[in-house]
Amino acid sequence: MEPSRPSSDLSHYLGALRRHWWIALVATGAGLGGGAVLTQAMPKVYESSASVLVEPVGQDTNAQGGRTKGAVNLDTEAQLVGSGAVAVKAATLLRSDESPVELAKSVSVQVPANTTVLVITFRSDDPRKAQAGSHAFAEAYLRNREESARAQLDRQIKSLNLKVRQLTTVLAGINAKLAIAPKDSPIAGNLQSLRNNSQNQLNSLTGRLNELTTTMVGGGSIISDSRLPDTPSSPNTLLNVGTGGMLGLLLGLSLAYLRERFDRRLVTPNDVRDRGRVPVLAALDERSTPHFDDVLQPYGPGGRVFNRLRNEVLASLGERDQIIVVTGTSRGSASTLVAANLAAALARTGSEVVLIGAHLPDSVIDAAPLARMFGVSAMPGLSDLLAGRVGLPRALQRTPRIPSLRVITTGGTATAAGLMQSQRLRDTLQALRKQSGYVVIEAPSTSSSADAQSLASLADAAILAVELHRSQRPALLDATDQLQRVGTRLLGAVVLPRLTVTRPSEQAEPAVSLPVPDAVDTPLEGPTQQLSFAGRQRPGGIENPDATAIIDLSSAGAADGDDK
Repeated sequence: MEPSRPSSDLSHYLGALRRHWWIALVATGAGLGGGAVLTQAMPKVYESSASVLVEPVGQDTNAQGGRTKGAVNLDTEAQLVGSGAVAVKAATLLRSDESPVELAKSVSVQVPANTTVLVITFRSDDPRKAQAGSHAFAEAYLRNREESARAQLDRQIKSLNLKVRQLTTVLAGINAKLAIAPKDSPIAGNLQSLRNNSQNQLNSLTGRLNELTTTMVGGGSIISDSRLPDTPSSPNTLLNVGTGGMLGLLLGLSLAYLRERFDRRLVTPNDVRDRGRVPVLAALDERSTPHFDDVLQPYGPGGRVFNRLRNEVLASLGERDQIIVVTGTSRGSASTLVAANLAAALARTGSEVVLIGAHLPDSVIDAAPLARMFGVSAMPGLSDLLAGRVGLPRALQRTPRIPSLRVITTGGTATAAGLMQSQRLRDTLQALRKQSGYVVIEAPSTSSSADAQSLASLADAAILAVELHRSQRPALLDATDQLQRVGTRLLGAVVLPRLTVTRPSEQAEPAVSLPVPDAVDTPLEGPTQQLSFAGRQRPGGIENPDATAIIDLSSAGAADGDDK
């Protein structure tokens, strides 16, 4: 099955959050704490408001097209509240040392809709100063408005008095001329008409003057005086803490995504599936994972896992698919354990299975792992077969406990470099296709050798053995890419926890003593050649570390000859 490419879909982001939820949680907690600390550090600000009802006076005119309707343009009046003249009067009322300009910066005015009311708000770090400032600016605004109206009224009265005096003088001249004019003369008639007009104008001006002198000037009133605030308006604890939490959450999500983007580790099977985009066929835990030299019993926890793996593999293979290559994403024994136990599970169904060991161990202690696991001779093996020293029938060894399973071990040479690309290997696999039901190849890891890619090109399907806490995401992606390049179908991955390899100090003697063959495709000559196995007896049938099993390779060769 070809792995799908990473995509920025919702499930990918949710998966990153699920794996790194603690980062988002810590960042959110830090944001909440930061908001609380910031709230404590910020200076407290108190607000107090006074509502002023604005009444029209003689000089009021509303601007055409203004936002507010009526005789008074409240938008203009709101600007006048913060003007210099009002601020000077407010500073006098407050008896404050602050300049009027600084006081005006602490004032704000709102105009409620469909009203002739100004809401004057004053801010201060002291609640009493906030109350006093709001009242002072409201009072100063009304006084300034009243003084402006009174000054306008005085100018009108002064202008009317001047006109009255002028008309009185004109009327006196007319009366003087009328006194000396002949009666019933045209001149007397004209003068009488002028005197009547002037008298009418004088009476009108006098009436207007009397009206202005008796006018009461009042620009408005305070309908709701300022109150002493009991809680600060700023900082807003709930707002600051909530904002800090949201910022922390966003930062945590960003950090979680960045960690997901750059984190190379594979810690859980979900990492293999979600981050590597490789389907997980089986996942073993500490209880079901085989030891270094184990073949799991079919009814144990690990055996049941490999039984299910066998069923999935068989269901995924095509009609003519026979060869399965098992490779690891990191150096180690993961591919060996998976290949051996998968081959054993396939052989238990009665099918003829050949297990080929093409993975050169990483150390002498790990030498001949398949020979240790199945109780067969360490040599001759694959390297001897590919080098032409033995034939295929001699290299095939039937396991004593699983009759349907035959094993080709790695062999006795130090390296098989270059042999994995030989024509002899292709011919061997072609011959095994005709003789056996299934062939399982234990390949080296894709990160340590190109042999895994070469072997995969000859196989019908591949399985990745992923060792958690040791394999990394780039290695997993590289492995899938290598298999994809050679056209091998990747069935999925088998996930194992980090494997512990026995150290040399923990063994009393070497695990395997490898003899060197003297002749090609002939029984070993000379004194009896022996293999010494040191291992622990487990349900899989491995030897006891306190006892040493001696296998006569000459007899083994004869047995191989019998198999032939």
